Amino acid sequence: MKPFVKRIGSIAIAGIILNAVMSMTYHDLSAAESKSLEVRLKPLIDAHRGRVAVAVKHLANGEGFAWQEREVMPTASLIKFPVLIELYRQAEAGEVDLQKRLTFTESDQSPGSGVLTPHFSPGATLTVRDAARLMIAFSDNSATNLVLDQIGLAATAKTMAELGCPNTRLHHKVFRRETTSIAPDRSRQFGLGSTTAEEMIRLLELLEAKKLVSLSASQTMLEHLKACEDRDKLTRFLPEGTVAAFKTGSLDEVRTMAGILYTPAGPVAVCVLTAENEDQRWVPDNAGNRLCAEVGREVFEHFRAAR
Repeated sequence: MKPFVKRIGSIAIAGIILNAVMSMTYHDLSAAESKSLEVRLKPLIDAHRGRVAVAVKHLANGEGFAWQEREVMPTASLIKFPVLIELYRQAEAGEVDLQKRLTFTESDQSPGSGVLTPHFSPGATLTVRDAARLMIAFSDNSATNLVLDQIGLAATAKTMAELGCPNTRLHHKVFRRETTSIAPDRSRQFGLGSTTAEEMIRLLELLEAKKLVSLSASQTMLEHLKACEDRDKLTRFLPEGTVAAFKTGSLDEVRTMAGILYTPAGPVAVCVLTAENEDQRWVPDNAGNRLCAEVGREVFEHFRAAR
């Protein structure tokens, strides 16, 4: 294992710098910049029946909008993005071999989203890297737990804290809360994971700058996120061919998404977190899904017009 300072490398320095920058991100915008996005987004937030946190930042010029951006919210499967970061940090440090072959066993089967449990038989093998791909592209719960077996449950929160994201925490394995929780109180309050919209924007900004773990790791993680298959949230109302690198999450009362939209005016980081939602239907037109999609559309249209 590399020494502590080396293990963190440039990401810790970047996190410290971004802490200072992000403190100005949402509150030092000109009135003209803030108003246009606010006019587009605030009515959507106000109409939603549930708790909402939103953050938006143009990654070149800093224009943005935020609402309850420092409120700690449940992530649902959005926490798999920070898990991906920790996996690649450990791989870069030589602590995890991404080519190691894992055997999928009956005890690894988890319900919910994914393809491993419904489509693969116990005894199937896959690499750690392939498990990570499934974790992001299909939000595969079984694959996520396989990844967590490699990196350890506590590691993600530790690295997030080092990056200046102390509220971004994984609490237990997927569908294994009672037997694996490392933070029982937070597990009961937030479920699988917790974060803030501000912290998600910070991670996305580091990622787009290729400063998250390393240049090559950042590029690979972006490719993972560009393969996300959820079409009900961020990308639902975007023009065909729009590129986005993102991850989402869904529970009965929760809908979340965070990602980078590649708009005609440049890359824009977007995060929407919802909780205690009145609409708990598992349908594409769920109100939380629509809010995520409508925010994505309005952000895209705003920056397309601003080009």
